[in-house]
Amino acid sequence: MPAIMIQGTGSNVGKSMLVAGLCRAAVRRGLSVAPFKPQNMSNNAAVTVDGGEIGRAQALQALACGIAPHTDMNPVLLKPESETGSQVIVQGRRVATVRAGDYAAMKAGLMAPVLESFRRLAAAHDLVIVEGAGSPAEVNLRAGDIANMGFAAAAGVPVVLAGDIDRGGVIAQLVGTQAVLAAEDAALVRGFLVNKFRGDPRLFDEGYRLIAQRTGWRGLGVVPWFAGAHRLPAEDALDLRSGPKGGRVKVAVPVLSRIANFDDLDPLAAEPDVEVVMVRAGEALPGDAALVILPGTKSTRGDLAFLRAQGWDIDIAAHVRRGGRVLGVCGGYQMLGRWVRDPDGIEGPAGETAGLGLLDVVTTMRADKRLARVRAVHAGSGLAVEGYEIHIGATEGSDCGRPFATVDGRAEGAVSADGRIAGSYLHGLFAADGFRAAFLAGLGAVSVGGYGAGVEAALDDLAAHLEAHVDVAALIGMAG
Repeated sequence: MPAIMIQGTGSNVGKSMLVAGLCRAAVRRGLSVAPFKPQNMSNNAAVTVDGGEIGRAQALQALACGIAPHTDMNPVLLKPESETGSQVIVQGRRVATVRAGDYAAMKAGLMAPVLESFRRLAAAHDLVIVEGAGSPAEVNLRAGDIANMGFAAAAGVPVVLAGDIDRGGVIAQLVGTQAVLAAEDAALVRGFLVNKFRGDPRLFDEGYRLIAQRTGWRGLGVVPWFAGAHRLPAEDALDLRSGPKGGRVKVAVPVLSRIANFDDLDPLAAEPDVEVVMVRAGEALPGDAALVILPGTKSTRGDLAFLRAQGWDIDIAAHVRRGGRVLGVCGGYQMLGRWVRDPDGIEGPAGETAGLGLLDVVTTMRADKRLARVRAVHAGSGLAVEGYEIHIGATEGSDCGRPFATVDGRAEGAVSADGRIAGSYLHGLFAADGFRAAFLAGLGAVSVGGYGAGVEAALDDLAAHLEAHVDVAALIGMAG
């Protein structure tokens, strides 16, 4: 089947971005292309056209391909709920919440749906560009593997291995990976890439030749650091950074321990008039913020405890007393209420936790998850927004009588009587230029607009960047 797999020498070597750029480059060559990641671990998820969920990175890659995201693009998604357990999503649907040790036993049975999804994509497109997860050098995890060499071997897909020179030791990364791979797995690797080079790539010519000589793999290019990376949504919470300083309006965002769907913030961070401050554990919320956004979380009650442990509940109360505004999105909305109740232990131990009490609402967790792409109308401005809902739990209370928005005539979210506290289950609402401009105007900021067009332009720039530094024709040729 026409496919090529980009694996990495480690996590965060730039696999997701390489795949997105290669997808756009292949599309610009006239090919019908689809992205694929057998197994992903992320709390940053997207709702698909077929009503399921996949990792946000695969949704961005689908955008690079010019197609709608589909559950087949990421058939296994793990969403960590604690240090030792994750929700398991198979072909877009939650099937279980398991501990890490139990997932190892479950994993072998997931190869069948992974191959089923891959074969459907391969049958429908000229080319599938596959992204690995972590590193194939973790040979202790090879038995039952569905994410890297286990998948590549089962599907007969050739591999290109990417190393990250920015973190140092890229020669050892690539040569060492070959050294620990089983011979049959190493034989699947057709070439290598060196990613994230800063400076003149010619300075690495000798190292590049050494890797090719030691491994026998074909070098496909040295990719300089892509300066436009910040214009594309990040998937990993470790990549979250505060925006440029100096914006007229400061927006503070507590980085929760299980923060989810944080790309909601990207359109705000792209606005020159807005300074988005990501507040880490142990730091205080800035006292001069005009707005505090409580983002989504995979564990609402757990992150309420985390929030209080940082003293952020005190900071938020002081912010409100000073006349500041607060917006809670999804799990952040649930936190704003009086109680979060989980009688059946859906997200963790059964019980209930007092919320921040800023909205007169109560949330009760339920086993069924709402997954929907929605069009809504913001109640305050009458402006249209498009987004998605991805949550468990139902929220009710008197403040729901002042909805944040309406979805198909249904009231959605809640607003306090003074209008300064609001909560909504709608992810992605700031991507709408009109709504974002009106919302920021209420904070005293001016929007420059064009967020969606900016992402498209960044994908085009990324594709051009790879075309300039990678032998894209040879890489696509390896896919057959």
